[in-house]
Amino acid sequence: MAKTIMLQGTMSNVGKSFLTAAICRILMQDGFSCAPFKSQNMALNSFVTADGLEMGRAQAMQAEAARIQPSVLMNPVLLKPTTDIGSQVIVNGSVLGNMRAADYFRKKKALMPHIVESFNQLSSMYDIIVIEGAGSPVELNLKSDDIVNMGLAKRLKSPVLLVGDIDRGGIFAQLLGTLQLLEPDERSLVKGLVVNQFRGDRVLFEDGVQILQNRSNLPVAGVVPFIQCDVEDEDSLSPKLKKSTADALIDIAVIKLPKISNFTDFDVFDQFDGVSVRYVSTPESLGNPDLIIIPGTKSTIADAGWLANSGLSNAVKNLLANGTPLFGICGGYQIMGSVISDKIGCEGGGLTRGMEILRSATEFTGDKRLTQVNGKFCDISGFFSCLSGAEFYGYEIHMGRTAGTERQLTTCGGMFKGNAAGCYVHGIFDSADVSGRLVKALFEAKNLPFTERAVDRRIYRQQQFDIMADAVRESLDMKLIYKIIEEGV
Repeated sequence: MAKTIMLQGTMSNVGKSFLTAAICRILMQDGFSCAPFKSQNMALNSFVTADGLEMGRAQAMQAEAARIQPSVLMNPVLLKPTTDIGSQVIVNGSVLGNMRAADYFRKKKALMPHIVESFNQLSSMYDIIVIEGAGSPVELNLKSDDIVNMGLAKRLKSPVLLVGDIDRGGIFAQLLGTLQLLEPDERSLVKGLVVNQFRGDRVLFEDGVQILQNRSNLPVAGVVPFIQCDVEDEDSLSPKLKKSTADALIDIAVIKLPKISNFTDFDVFDQFDGVSVRYVSTPESLGNPDLIIIPGTKSTIADAGWLANSGLSNAVKNLLANGTPLFGICGGYQIMGSVISDKIGCEGGGLTRGMEILRSATEFTGDKRLTQVNGKFCDISGFFSCLSGAEFYGYEIHMGRTAGTERQLTTCGGMFKGNAAGCYVHGIFDSADVSGRLVKALFEAKNLPFTERAVDRRIYRQQQFDIMADAVRESLDMKLIYKIIEEGV
């Protein structure tokens, strides 16, 4: 069985996913076979494995950092919020059903056997498993039958590193307060503290390190600086979603749907100098971008209604009529059509008008399409003619089937009409062939020179993982961490 180390945080978004990926990369560089594991993840960013199963995209990213193939064994339970009080529950890569939060809380204990079985299978395949917790381990009203933080650490007998985010303030209250609220048997599992997102001169925090160590009787395993590297974020708390102003030559506006999913589809554009991606939720903030994208969503019908009621639908159509190109992915592609039908009550039932940009209709069905794809763009006219023949790869995750009378966009489906195009493929821009051609066309449309060479997103991510690992290795006491892994609990 594999050795383990678990990263738990003082709250959400303290950098657990980032550090888990970094440690996976470091272990791989040091010659160990390792894999990430998160028993339960709540995210609208998901990934489809090679065998057609769904898992959290963060764990897929961490697997990529470890240079292994993503597997649902790494994330046996995935919750995809559909409303403020309910989620679609995915177990072992397949949909179990939609549940209200209270119903899931009562049922989650029954999921522990699935979690342990996934972990055991993973443990038999690798030297070290890097486990990631979720949120905080001391949400006292939610600790009963915990399956993702201390409840899991006790079950798996895993040592724990507790991570706090100094950039958000209150690092002493975060770390020491969390330790104080742990039960004695939970507290005994914590073997070290990590201060993350430090800005400034590390020497100035030496007294802070001593305070933490003296009051906790635990070593500080590292003070990790704020690291500039382009690695995918988890969804709702990502700072990328807060960017609403253009600061570059090329302005790409992504509609910030209330239930936006897989916004990592657009991370590829951050590679290009002079290109800005921003997220807009009002007609006023839309402005006059060079390209508009309507992204995926977990609640297509509700978000179609929001788009119309907010005035953004009309604002987008007005810009399209004046020549601004528009691309829709997955739910965004469905919304661009004429009508969305939900006869089986998948999203509450009924018939909803789309934006009526494409002559297409979507009908929700009981099955969910989960598949990886490879293909190429068809012979296209309009702005997106720049993509004709370009090869891409990606994956599909969607309920519903779309049919219409517009011309076909790719060999994997989709449609286009004038300067509007859409399809179901997440990650369609990641190929250097696609992103390079598209950005070049955006520059040329403004009579601007474009001399960059596009890099395939997969290659680029590997470069970023090395940057991340080098910085984290320098700031962590890896000798201590290896000792913690070896000694266990």
